[in-house]
Amino acid sequence: MERENKKQADLLGHKTMEFAIRIVKLNRHLTGKMNEYVLSKQVLRSGTNPGAMVREAANAESGADFIHKLAIGQKEICETLYWLELLFRSGYLTEPEYQSLTIDATEILKIIRSSILTKKQRLAKKLVTIVLLLITIAYTIF
Repeated sequence: MERENKKQADLLGHKTMEFAIRIVKLNRHLTGKMNEYVLSKQVLRSGTNPGAMVREAANAESGADFIHKLAIGQKEICETLYWLELLFRSGYLTEPEYQSLTIDATEILKIIRSSILTKKQRLAKKLVTIVLLLITIAYTIF
């Protein structure tokens, strides 16, 4: 089970890094060739943040902190999807560029959501185990 978690974490770290690199290149293209500075800055910020949050989650202080970091990454990738759609609908991205970036962002979003759900389920199981243990101890004492 632990090996599977590491694989998913490694996959998410890799995918968010690769996506961030694509976003940096997109920013370079938008500012250098299209002289677009406002939307490009927004998508640069939101598109690179999920990778940073995934890295922070890997060093979380607790399960709740892990969930919180990934939840921020989830919000940022959703925001990135918004900026990508706006760039496409306003003519800054071609349909193939938009589709490709959207597919990658959506895949990252699904992995983040899955990771959050898995962690919440594990925390709930631990809580149930602790409560049952306390009930057992209390029953034994009284």
